[in-house]
Amino acid sequence: MDLVLIRHPAPAIEAGICYGSTDVPLAGDAAESARALAARLAALAVPPPSRFATSPLRRCADVAHRLALLLGKACGSDIRLREIDFGAWEGQRWDAIDRAALDAWSADLRHARAHGGESVAQFEARVDAWLAMCREPAAASGASVLAVTHAGVMRMIAALLLGESIETTLKWPLEMAAVVWFQRGEHAGDWRLLHWNV
Repeated sequence: MDLVLIRHPAPAIEAGICYGSTDVPLAGDAAESARALAARLAALAVPPPSRFATSPLRRCADVAHRLALLLGKACGSDIRLREIDFGAWEGQRWDAIDRAALDAWSADLRHARAHGGESVAQFEARVDAWLAMCREPAAASGASVLAVTHAGVMRMIAALLLGESIETTLKWPLEMAAVVWFQRGEHAGDWRLLHWNV
């Protein structure tokens, strides 16, 4: 089974703003971005998806639905693929958020909710619930799942599939519109990373 994740292209928001679950549009043209992604998927020889999903946030959904048209596939929206909710920090500049609150959050990354939104543990449970369908025995070896989502979701999936900590995957570079490709072996827990940030 192949699991291919695409990070949304650049959103129309100023650099340095916290925008996890905030629904901001794309900075560029969604159709143009979809054509570029389709060409990159073809160059990588990504198999046609048997299942195609997207975060409902516009920066993902707008390009995902256009990409689905190019691939001749249906694309469903799944709220579990939405970026983490930073609560009261959403829409604020990172450098304007109270330093003590940021320190308390980073000191207990998994469980702290200084912002009132999702903890990393809650976010992990949500993402893992979506990922469960890739672990099902019914997920045939020839199946291919494609999802347009967010950096946080992609890093969490990498941590879950590869047995890494989220603290580790947070350090991995991941550009806008990057493609990440995982492949499952014969056993449900046997995953390998084929491509990261391509």
